[in-house]
Amino acid sequence: MAPAGVASEAENESDQMGIGSQVRAVGGMKRRAVFMDRDGVLNRALVRDGEPYPPANVCEVEILPGTAEAMRRLKEAGFVLIVVSNQPDVARGTTPQETVEAINAYLASRLPVDRFIMCYHDSGDGCDCRKPRPGMLLAGAGEFSVDLASSYMVGDRWRDVEAGIAAGCRTVFIDYGYDEQQPQSITMKVSSLHEAVLIILNGDINEKD
Repeated sequence: MAPAGVASEAENESDQMGIGSQVRAVGGMKRRAVFMDRDGVLNRALVRDGEPYPPANVCEVEILPGTAEAMRRLKEAGFVLIVVSNQPDVARGTTPQETVEAINAYLASRLPVDRFIMCYHDSGDGCDCRKPRPGMLLAGAGEFSVDLASSYMVGDRWRDVEAGIAAGCRTVFIDYGYDEQQPQSITMKVSSLHEAVLIILNGDINEKD
């Protein structure tokens, strides 16, 4: 069962128990996954004063150019695609959980995502799921029998990178030049998910920092 405060959603169907995905390991073999942050990776983050924020509702969601095609190529290559996202505005009372789920459902109807895993805690809650802790990645890896050492974390913030490192993944940082803390150690820096996918599929990431 997902820890309290973590919602696991299969495609466009919300599933608090983490059950319902069509993707499973075959013959007991471990699978590779690409874990992705949501805002700033799949859809455009709203930048104010140099810092990124999630869309306030479905009407504000803009899927970034090339995202659907990039994800389709990953799926064709056999990767499990898992979105792991901090959504602390739910804990702060400024965004209803239903709004987060509606945005996820909108994205799932247009992108080949196998699972959305959300952390609804705030930074002071001491949970294991909020990035930079690796709880969401570990939960996804356990559900889909993922080999973390052969998998990737793609994100646009330092917390994404640190969570990937803590989980044992290779990391790809999409650098938008936000005015905030930067990751200390990354495997690769890119400018878009499309560029990240080209690197992953070409096998140009050979080692973890």
